[in-house]
Amino acid sequence: MPNFDFSTGTSIPVISDTHGLLRPEALQRLQDAPIILHAGDVDRPAILEELSEIAPTIAVRGNVDRGLLGDQLPLTEVVEVGDFTIYMRHIVQDIDINPAAAGFDVVISGHSHKPALEKRGTVTYLNPGSIGPRRFTLPISMASLTVTDTGLEPELITLDA
Repeated sequence: MPNFDFSTGTSIPVISDTHGLLRPEALQRLQDAPIILHAGDVDRPAILEELSEIAPTIAVRGNVDRGLLGDQLPLTEVVEVGDFTIYMRHIVQDIDINPAAAGFDVVISGHSHKPALEKRGTVTYLNPGSIGPRRFTLPISMASLTVTDTGLEPELITLDA
């Protein structure tokens, strides 16, 4: 389980569903990242290589991540940021644990390409949407988690107006 201790105010980018495409506007937002969280559907190993040149990248396997790439990526990941715990899984409906009972503060998923932010009891559910190819009329989007004294403050970020 990766563990990071970042100071208050540190912003952690959250992306998903690159589907083999790293847009310049997304790369620009990632440049000063301390780490990058990728919620799956990477599609090409070169994407993770490019992201890893920017910052340590933690990714989970999406439904399009097959072959060698799929074999290398875990279905789930738990990341600790100070006293707060993040659970990552590409498809939120596939979560087979109770995140609140497990003590998770944030659940990150992708898959739908639709950005979403919802608080369920003590757990924040965050889907950053997609920074890859456009799907239907959904926005190109990502998210961030900012470290505060009391938790991880989520923000959805639309990259196209």
